[in-house]
Amino acid sequence: MGLLGPNGSGKSTALRTVAGLLVPTVGNCRVVGVEAVSPAARAVTGYLPESPRFPERLTGAEVVHYYAGLSGLPAAQAPHRAGRVLARVGLAAAATRRVRYYTKGMMQRLGLAQALVHDPKILILDEPTSGVDPQGLADMLEIFRQLKLAGRTLLLSSHLLDQVGEICDRIAILAKGRVLFTGSPAELTERRNDREGFTTEPMSEACRQELAEWLRARGHSLQEAEDRPLRLDRAYLERLRDAGLEERGEP
Repeated sequence: MGLLGPNGSGKSTALRTVAGLLVPTVGNCRVVGVEAVSPAARAVTGYLPESPRFPERLTGAEVVHYYAGLSGLPAAQAPHRAGRVLARVGLAAAATRRVRYYTKGMMQRLGLAQALVHDPKILILDEPTSGVDPQGLADMLEIFRQLKLAGRTLLLSSHLLDQVGEICDRIAILAKGRVLFTGSPAELTERRNDREGFTTEPMSEACRQELAEWLRARGHSLQEAEDRPLRLDRAYLERLRDAGLEERGEP
């Protein structure tokens, strides 16, 4: 499930509430049938915040080992599990390096490792690929695919809409704390029934102008000419515009 929306729309607040870090002022939030703030809910969730921070004097392995203990893993299992998830996120070679020497992309990978260390059923990811280089991005997306195939639930927010369209089965668009749309990426990007769409082989500009004239003579207009289907990012922006909510980042 992907959460989309402008800055200040409520994405991070929603994720923190599901993670049990915020208590709803109205209503309630349940995870696997229990209150999100309960130990039972936290035991089955892993959370990666947008900008993870860890004690700089610790090594990557020590950080993940520590979070393994917080997650309730037995002490005897923690070192092995920490090493395994660090390798999974591509940090095996940096496991003994102190966190103060980690780049932003490495910090994101370390945040993902601590979220995965207790093998949670539900993974909550707030802008999980922020600051990650292209290879790291490809690696993390592959991890997300593997988690999906393994039956894990992913709830994530991202401004990189192509990622959301590739990974998520369902999406929700938020704006100013309310839901504008829920459904599959295909449902969002399907053409509105107030338009007609046609696909042709590539044509010259002169041919396109001739087509426009032909339509105009019959009371129609060529409103758009493009060589690809409607992208998720364009459909998302259209949805905000239709609701009178341009993406300017206002709360």
